[in-house]
Amino acid sequence: MSAPRGEGGGEGRNAGGGRGEGWGDALAVEGLGCDRAGRRVLSGLSFRLAPGEALALKGPNGVGKSTLLRLLAGFLPMAEGTAMHGPVSLAADRAAFQERIAFAGHLDAVKPALTVADNLGLWAGLHGTGAARAAAALARFGLERIAGRPAAECSAGQRRRLGLARLLVIDRPLWLLDEPTVSLDTASARLVAELIGAHIARGGAALVATHIELGLPGLGTLTLAPPAEAAPARSADPFLEGRW
Repeated sequence: MSAPRGEGGGEGRNAGGGRGEGWGDALAVEGLGCDRAGRRVLSGLSFRLAPGEALALKGPNGVGKSTLLRLLAGFLPMAEGTAMHGPVSLAADRAAFQERIAFAGHLDAVKPALTVADNLGLWAGLHGTGAARAAAALARFGLERIAGRPAAECSAGQRRRLGLARLLVIDRPLWLLDEPTVSLDTASARLVAELIGAHIARGGAALVATHIELGLPGLGTLTLAPPAEAAPARSADPFLEGRW
């Protein structure tokens, strides 16, 4: 998981562990498009995600679910459209937009040389939430028994739980989660669903790419479809053009 700006997760530094900016704001996406490898992957996508809501992101493999999440996390450039979280524009102020997001992708973004406890302690320190929050996250994800183990020696499921535990030591209102239950057993997958439910209950929002049923009451669905005729990109690579 990430606090955008690397693939890590997070909020602004708030030494008291209080909530960061953006709680109470909605995500509004209008006419969004994205190009990958010279092809238009997303085109004309519009949706709204209000505080207290969660959307399950659905669609066949390769349709652009991960691309959408990475674009909203600020890791990929937009080809068209707008993305706003409250008054903050992703295009106009990417850093401020990222301060409102916690991203959990396919990579767990743990530091293998650090222990499980030190990884969480590092994230809590970076985000100003303190040792108590890190300890509580360890307990919530059942990681106390391996707290002193280097992350490099953890199983895939343990690393996944460690990466997701970062959600509990930061206070970002918008969660972008890409298949968060991969490598998890049934009990841990259920815990992830419970945490998403608790997050939206306190006024957060979540956009979750998942192939399983999370069992969350009121969970909406955003289904992606390929652009018509797999349209070619409308412009050259923005990285090469210097627009990114």
